[in-house]
Amino acid sequence: MWNESYDYDVVREIRVKTTAYIGVGAINKIDDILAQMKHEGVSSILCVSGGRSYKSTGAWDKVEAAAQKHGIALALYNRVTPNPTTDSVDEAAALGRTINAGAVICIGGGSPIDCGKSAAILLANPGKSGEDLYCFRFTPEKALPIIAINLTHGTGSEVNRFAVATVTRLNYKPAIAYDCLYPRFAIDDPALMTGLSEEQTRYVSIDAVNHVVEAATTTVSNPFAVNLAKETISLVNNWLPVALENPADLKARYGLSFAALQAGVAFDNGLLHFTHALEHPLSAVSPDLSHGLGLAVLLPAVIKECYPARPAVLAHILEPIVPGLAGVPEEADKVAKAVEQWLFGLGVTQKLQDLGVKESDVDTFCDLVEQTPSLSLLLSVAPVEGTRETVARIYLNSLRPMA
Repeated sequence: MWNESYDYDVVREIRVKTTAYIGVGAINKIDDILAQMKHEGVSSILCVSGGRSYKSTGAWDKVEAAAQKHGIALALYNRVTPNPTTDSVDEAAALGRTINAGAVICIGGGSPIDCGKSAAILLANPGKSGEDLYCFRFTPEKALPIIAINLTHGTGSEVNRFAVATVTRLNYKPAIAYDCLYPRFAIDDPALMTGLSEEQTRYVSIDAVNHVVEAATTTVSNPFAVNLAKETISLVNNWLPVALENPADLKARYGLSFAALQAGVAFDNGLLHFTHALEHPLSAVSPDLSHGLGLAVLLPAVIKECYPARPAVLAHILEPIVPGLAGVPEEADKVAKAVEQWLFGLGVTQKLQDLGVKESDVDTFCDLVEQTPSLSLLLSVAPVEGTRETVARIYLNSLRPMA
């Protein structure tokens, strides 16, 4: 696909930074990781997690045992909620300061990982707050070493330089991206993910699909991101139904974990555009909305909008779920409806109207897309111009089923 989509005389950046361990039993690598931290002089670590899964999966027992073995003190902040806020970032960082933390361990899905990453920046930049960070009042160049123990197969945050949090006071949900946010180490152990609920299993996997659809079609994408995209979609298509049927199937969880890890690397290289830019205001206003569900609701309309600009790439990467495409602009409506039917077949049938969004709300969400820091950057790399009219059309086409 690279020779059809990219000029050989254009220099493109390819990023691969984090040391990631993936496979059943990968959690045991925490012993080697903490031995390395101790060797580097780290004697205390802030641990950031949600309220339950860090403990119920057994991950915390492994972390505690390794820390005790290597003489490292731990402080646990376990109050991160889905769609983390800058208040949580500030609280986690404050706890880290009480023990003079030298590193941060994030245990959970995207929310604890993003919160922990953000706290790692604040701990290395005294006097700064979560709101300062997410309102771009400073540009961080350093963070404490970050270790990400991923408990879902969707985020990708364990292997890239991105983090997201809602600015509590403003209902803004910006994304940040700094080189200091790359985790030093990441652990993706499928055995820690078998307890995900049916809904979580769906939504996090669909998050990975959205990552690659966007990453492969931005104006700054590269061949690496495109190749990762098709493989990611194929893995999710193959293994998500298996995991829904049998949550304990470790081969399925491994396939989905690998898909999500690839997707995290893909959007680290290609960035993101419409789906994430438009979903962030939805979950900022409604924090109980699962990020993956919000993305699923928007994805068909985004594909419809972008397909005419990237027909060859989208036909290539979507082939596992929409076979036989010619890769011509005229297929846009057909492909969008086919992707919507694929999502419906996985049990994700909601549209914006089912989430309580009305046509009269579209202007408000368009305002938030324009006002939220960082979202204009996502729109700037979209394959079609990210005008207010385009954004409004995507929201309107997502209110109810297309088919």
